[in-house]
Amino acid sequence: MERLEQLISKLNEQFEQNADPSQLLVTTQLLEAELVQLATASRKKAGSSKVAVVMPAGRYGYSTVNETAVVADPVVVEESRPVRLPEEKLPAPEEAVMPAPLPQEAYVPEPEPVPVNGSALPVNGTNGTAPAANGWHFDPLKEIPTLAHQTANGKEVNELMGEAAVSSLNDKLKEEVVEVGHRLTDSPVRDLKKAIGINDRFVFISELFRGDEVMYERSIKTINGFRIFPEAEYWIERELKVKLGWDELKPTTRHFYQLVKRRFS
Repeated sequence: MERLEQLISKLNEQFEQNADPSQLLVTTQLLEAELVQLATASRKKAGSSKVAVVMPAGRYGYSTVNETAVVADPVVVEESRPVRLPEEKLPAPEEAVMPAPLPQEAYVPEPEPVPVNGSALPVNGTNGTAPAANGWHFDPLKEIPTLAHQTANGKEVNELMGEAAVSSLNDKLKEEVVEVGHRLTDSPVRDLKKAIGINDRFVFISELFRGDEVMYERSIKTINGFRIFPEAEYWIERELKVKLGWDELKPTTRHFYQLVKRRFS
């Protein structure tokens, strides 16, 4: 009976834990076998006892009845397996056949007539140029340059010669003035501070150094301390042009750079 109690409690635990049906089936079969075994044992115990029956007149004796126990075979439940139906193969879709493109005739442009010696080629058997009214193929008054085509400007030869002489003399004087100015502005200087005049100093402080005279004096002293122009130019680009926002196309900026170049020339 203890074994039967254990199997019943185990079956209840599996049921509460939602165990697999196969495990429940095994426990049920064990429980069934245990019940069959207990039933068989009880039947054997009851059949082994003998009952004496006393009949009158002593005609009948007693007989023993032995009952044989019938053991039932365990029932085996086969698991049902899903039946797979054969899959139907669908016919493959037919590929659409595109018709072959028809060959197209290539367009060939008609050649244009090329003029030979200034005259057009004859078209449809006729000459492209019509003869002039005077019988010639060209107009001599229009195509040959003569004195008649020249328009008089209303000035005499002396006036033209005088204007040419005056213009050439003015050009020479201008060239000489430009050369002298270049020589004065390109001459080297030893001290940048002395080379800058009073007016230029005022313009540089107000336009390039934002009215800061101390910054101007310190910058001129620093530039004078360099030995070569590339060093001074690099310092000006980094410390003055970028920080103060100088404009390279401004005349004041170009004049300041020219004075610095004269310092190192």
